[in-house]
Amino acid sequence: MKNEILDVLIVGAGLSGIGTAVHLIKRCPGKSFAIVEGRKRLGGTWDLFRYPGIRSDSDMYTLGYNFKPWTARKAIADAPTILNYLQETVNEHGLEKYIRYERKVTNASWSSEAARWTVSLVHGDGSTSQVECKFLFMCSGYYSYEGGYKPDFNGQDDFAGPIIHPQEWPEGLDYAGKKIVVIGSGATAVTLIPSMAETAGHVTMLQRSPTYIVSRPAEDKFALTIRKFLPNKWAYGVTRWRNVLYQLFTFNLARSKPAGFKKRLLEMVREEMGEGVDMKHFTPSYNPWDQRLCLVPDSDLFKSLKSGKASIVTDHIERFVKDGILLKSGEKLDADIIVTATGLKMVTGGHAQFQLDGEPVHFGSRFNYKGVMFSDVPNLAVTFGYTNASWTLKADLTSEYICRLINKMDAKHVQIAYPHLIDPEGMVAENIVDFSSGYIERAAADLPKQGNKKPWRLNQNYAKDIIDLRYKTVDDGVMVFAEAGSKSL
Repeated sequence: MKNEILDVLIVGAGLSGIGTAVHLIKRCPGKSFAIVEGRKRLGGTWDLFRYPGIRSDSDMYTLGYNFKPWTARKAIADAPTILNYLQETVNEHGLEKYIRYERKVTNASWSSEAARWTVSLVHGDGSTSQVECKFLFMCSGYYSYEGGYKPDFNGQDDFAGPIIHPQEWPEGLDYAGKKIVVIGSGATAVTLIPSMAETAGHVTMLQRSPTYIVSRPAEDKFALTIRKFLPNKWAYGVTRWRNVLYQLFTFNLARSKPAGFKKRLLEMVREEMGEGVDMKHFTPSYNPWDQRLCLVPDSDLFKSLKSGKASIVTDHIERFVKDGILLKSGEKLDADIIVTATGLKMVTGGHAQFQLDGEPVHFGSRFNYKGVMFSDVPNLAVTFGYTNASWTLKADLTSEYICRLINKMDAKHVQIAYPHLIDPEGMVAENIVDFSSGYIERAAADLPKQGNKKPWRLNQNYAKDIIDLRYKTVDDGVMVFAEAGSKSL
């Protein structure tokens, strides 16, 4: 039996993949496509994570799509509300017929002779199949769905209770009245703790080092007000740009005046917690935006801490013991349940293996082009959102750009397109993300690099990316266009 041949294969039915499908329908009408999704349901991150309190860590006016207004009341939304938004998008654009569930990509092999990718899939029942596509669009995110990062803690087998990673939250876990220790201080930890504290006996956040934590109202009063006077689409656009500009302003301020910005962030914590707060638990050793700031809605974490239902301990782990955790300081934290909110494992293109004309592709040796494609890798795009703003802002622009590229290929009557690094010796390779977060540093060798000059350097700036991806010419002298059979890679 011959393989099916598609114009575009989208991998992942989460926020990025669903949005990409809509852009493709709108901008490249008539192109055949499908979405393959490894899981049984759509949603990606918002279906995978089931831990208590799971929510967005940025506002939905920028995390939502540019083509579909966010109309729910809360700007910081929980997973069920986000999943409903995604399902609405699928229904409105008739996407369900394009989604093939329980199809996990294991291999993608490019043939220059045929100008196609052959993608190998493993189905939920263990069977396998292949599909060919002229363009492969990876919308599977930047982290492994197979499991999070789990440090090997000394003595962890001695602990009598459950040890749970948030990525693998057990259904129906009863933690009412229990003593819980959450290891970590990132977005997952600050989400979990106030939610669990509502019914747990006590929740302790155990951190090696603090994170900047900022409170923001769950509801955006400005957005809710202008909705009364403007159509949804206009009100959404105004709010979206207001929030984008505010994000850009605060990020640039943090980078240009880190000392003053840090001082203000810490003052805000004191205002939340009161003058008696021990600021060692809230004062990071790094500058703001060297790692992501943690957003908490309506001060929920601060309220849990002030009520005594939760507490923070800043220390290092000596070992796990039967009934808790022994710290380097000699203190012991009693625990019935330990939650290891210790981060993610970053990957490029999921766990699939990639080959170009039979040769394996190592993404760690490739340069990222405009945050969208890779040097000398044809007809392949990857969605990778912003680290300092909402993911979907970049996802929308990435989809728009690839649609422009596909249309340009049609206009030129060519089947192959790839960005080519003309002078690799003259390009300085840097980590693709300018962050000191542990999950990024652990994966740095396997992640594609960015260069020290455009178009190989990421903007991390939505306004600049609008110019680069939406308006600048696709045929920029860096993008190579070729006919099927070309083997110049």
